[in-house]
Amino acid sequence: MPQYNHRETEQKWRKRWAETKLYQTDLGAGAKQAGLYRTDLGSSVEKVQDRPKYYNLVMFPYPSGDKLHIGHWYNYGPADTWGRYMRMKGFNVFQPMGYDAFGLPAENHAIKTGIHPDESTRKNTATMTEQLGRIGTMYDWEKTLDTSRPEYYRWTQWLFLQMFKNGLAYKKVASVNFCPNDQTVLANEQAQDGTCERCGAQVIQKPLNQWFWKITSYAQRLIDGLDTLAWPEKTKLMQRNWIGRSEGAEVRFEIEGSKEVITVFTTRVDTLFSAAFVVLAPEHPLVDTITAESEKKSVIKYREQAAKKTELQRTDLAKEKTGIFTGAFAVNPANGEKIPVWVADFVLAQYGHGAVFGDAHDERDFEFAKKYKISLKTTIQPADGSDDADIRSLKVCFGDDGILYDSGDFSGLTSAEARKKIAAWLGEKEKGNPVVNFRLRDWLLSRQRYWGAPIPIVYDPDGKPHPVPEEHLPWLLPTDVEFKPKGESPLTYSKEFAARTEKIFGKGWTPEYDTMDTFVCSSFYYLRYLMTGAEGGEKNFVEPRMEKKWMPVDMYIGGPEHACMHLIYARFVMMVLKDFGFVSHDEPFQRLVHQGLITNKGVKMSKSKGNVVSPDDFVDTYGSDVFRMYLMFMGPFTEGGDWSDKGITGVARFVERFYLLMSSDGKSGEEKVTDEPAMKRNLHATIKRVTEDMKKMQFNTAIAALMEFVNGCHKTGINREAKKLATMLISPLAPHLAEELWEIMGEKFSIVDQPWPGYDPSFLVTDTMTLAVQVNGKVRGELEVATGIQEDEIFAQASIIENVARHMEGKTPVKKIYVPGKLVSFVVK
Repeated sequence: MPQYNHRETEQKWRKRWAETKLYQTDLGAGAKQAGLYRTDLGSSVEKVQDRPKYYNLVMFPYPSGDKLHIGHWYNYGPADTWGRYMRMKGFNVFQPMGYDAFGLPAENHAIKTGIHPDESTRKNTATMTEQLGRIGTMYDWEKTLDTSRPEYYRWTQWLFLQMFKNGLAYKKVASVNFCPNDQTVLANEQAQDGTCERCGAQVIQKPLNQWFWKITSYAQRLIDGLDTLAWPEKTKLMQRNWIGRSEGAEVRFEIEGSKEVITVFTTRVDTLFSAAFVVLAPEHPLVDTITAESEKKSVIKYREQAAKKTELQRTDLAKEKTGIFTGAFAVNPANGEKIPVWVADFVLAQYGHGAVFGDAHDERDFEFAKKYKISLKTTIQPADGSDDADIRSLKVCFGDDGILYDSGDFSGLTSAEARKKIAAWLGEKEKGNPVVNFRLRDWLLSRQRYWGAPIPIVYDPDGKPHPVPEEHLPWLLPTDVEFKPKGESPLTYSKEFAARTEKIFGKGWTPEYDTMDTFVCSSFYYLRYLMTGAEGGEKNFVEPRMEKKWMPVDMYIGGPEHACMHLIYARFVMMVLKDFGFVSHDEPFQRLVHQGLITNKGVKMSKSKGNVVSPDDFVDTYGSDVFRMYLMFMGPFTEGGDWSDKGITGVARFVERFYLLMSSDGKSGEEKVTDEPAMKRNLHATIKRVTEDMKKMQFNTAIAALMEFVNGCHKTGINREAKKLATMLISPLAPHLAEELWEIMGEKFSIVDQPWPGYDPSFLVTDTMTLAVQVNGKVRGELEVATGIQEDEIFAQASIIENVARHMEGKTPVKKIYVPGKLVSFVVK
């Protein structure tokens, strides 16, 4: 029997799949809803199109300059395995791929190499397309999109115009995160640790006139919608925390000797009677107005120092808090007491109203007051009724809920009761009101970079903004530009851009020079896949019937690092589009799975770290199927692991054994089965295990089950029907191998359109026992043996299990342990 030739086989089938357009999805055919499983489907295109829809999507990659690394394969290979499994389960699977081609990764590569980003992006996307093809994925390449192409970014600009027209886009001067190295503005999510996520430079604060989208208007809907999604609970919790809903009250403090009023948001209005001072953010507009003449120099100096700090530095709880007295006093609306007004950088202008009141019942305020010798008093005691002397004497800070005292008519109430009643009382006195606040800030999307979608706004001679009419979309990115960053948008230096604007709109008109955050590009791409290459796709954002049928995405796979960026932005945009009447769904992604991280010696793979491992050599040596299965065999898909190639030869041996077993006799007959009952038990137990593992995306244990199946067949023999079913089981995991074996067996092309095998529970009833097999204390496999088997035979069978043998290879057994009916354990050195 000839050996399995992976090079010829994989090239042969990829060519056949492309020629027959096997993976091209007719998005308009059929209208059946998902959830209706079909097991009587043949291989005709018509029947495939009539299946219920299943939208299987991975987060698309950045074509940033280098080839795909094994981390990409770990995402795309298993995601394709899932799509193939769902196709065999009876769904019409739509599985597209595209490129998030605008933005810093491509532009930084261009700056480094001197190659224009358009040229490098075209080259890199071609290389990545070729690499992705080698995985053997069933992408519908006719639906491929590239966010940097005019035919795509016209819709990025169209989306901006919809936001502008509906009052969700606005421009204001704001203190923003600015990367001095990349010379551009960063969203809060891109500078969470005070450094630029792209280059690692320390971020500074800089006032700039920027465009924003009002994502805060959707804060509550973004929280509520999470309850409808099949997402990891950790991811949903991260979004809830990032959006940061808090119920509280606004309190208005009048300024002594002034008509000005300071509005404060607080979640602890129950402590209002103990308010000892008010703190303003350095950027608060009232700082200039209320600061006493004698304090102005000190306040100006303090504000200059604060401007040099990042948001993270300012809010770091571990750092000592600093502040400066303004010389002004506020009046506590609860009791009429005068309290000092300070400026401190731990208060942020963008949260609440950029002002807080301080009291003895907050640890931060307590420490601040002690440092600056501000008088404090307590008004809350422990709920257990104890009168703690240390609390009243201000030796310790009591920050928990409790019972109010010295709080007027509210004394004796619990903190929870008091919060409601004091907020209502303030409303009656017109000195405050109950409110809900959110930590989420509006989406800042202006970028002073070249490689992005130009913002479709022009300014008249008086500086008033006007939308670029849709007939001028795409509002093309000019090419006569030096794309290296200089602190302002490179588009400022384009003569063509300025001339084009004046030609269309008139003398003195100027364009908006900033480009858009690339998270805008990825906030709607899942909709544009439905229209790419479709009739009318260049004129219509999304066809309503198509959107209603195919959305939401049934399975979305990508990294957890996008939890508070892309995954919030895309949800916001989908909600907005529904409100505007363009789509029928609130949420874009119904189910979300995060793949695990593949590290290299414990460190995340990164071009900047120089620890990226290319898959190409492994694919050349072992084949795509082997490499794909080896990555899945490393561990659970959602956990990932540290890269090592030590075990890949074991997977290669398994593929060879599987091929030889299944291809023997081809379509001419059956091998002799020496123990048919045992063979059937093995087969149906394997179908059950693989099916259960595939449902849970536990591809590593599905592969292990198939390895054990092959071991069993070498003892019992195998018939033609079992070969067919086993080949179907391995098809999503090793598509080229399965397609080749299916042809050898004389079956009709293609195996991916065969129904997923079912198992017969009656074959699973047996006088056997299943033993866990350990190597050095870790479970490496399972062994099913007949009851009453001899101990020596148990050890012999356990030692040849593929995964067990792999972990014992090259090592010396020093101890063997058998726990009857439960466990086999090998200790090796």
